[in-house]
Amino acid sequence: QVQLVESGGGLVQAGGSLRLSCAASGSIFSGNALGWYRQAPGKQRDLVATVTFGGTTNYADSVKGRFTISRDNAKNTVYLQMNSLKPEETAVYYCNAHQVLFGYDYDYWGQGTQVTVSS
Repeated sequence: QVQLVESGGGLVQAGGSLRLSCAASGSIFSGNALGWYRQAPGKQRDLVATVTFGGTTNYADSVKGRFTISRDNAKNTVYLQMNSLKPEETAVYYCNAHQVLFGYDYDYWGQGTQVTVSS
């Protein structure tokens, strides 16, 4: 099992910045991908950004140029720096760890952290 603990959410004004952190522990192996997803009330959970163990990143089009995902492999921690936040980005942000073991895909989720952007 993998445990993910997020921190850093909160209330921010439009145009402001927040930095989310997620620490992974447990049966976490090298080669995993870590990422952030978000879910607004009444909507599906959507990809925000992911980063592989080797540092390759992927972003949703809507956050490119404003959000930066990074990771510290020594600490098994992933970060999401969010700049120029918009009110429509108010959501619960979830940390995700994805591993492939013996040909099987495993996904683990954190408990989520609320991000509220006021207009």
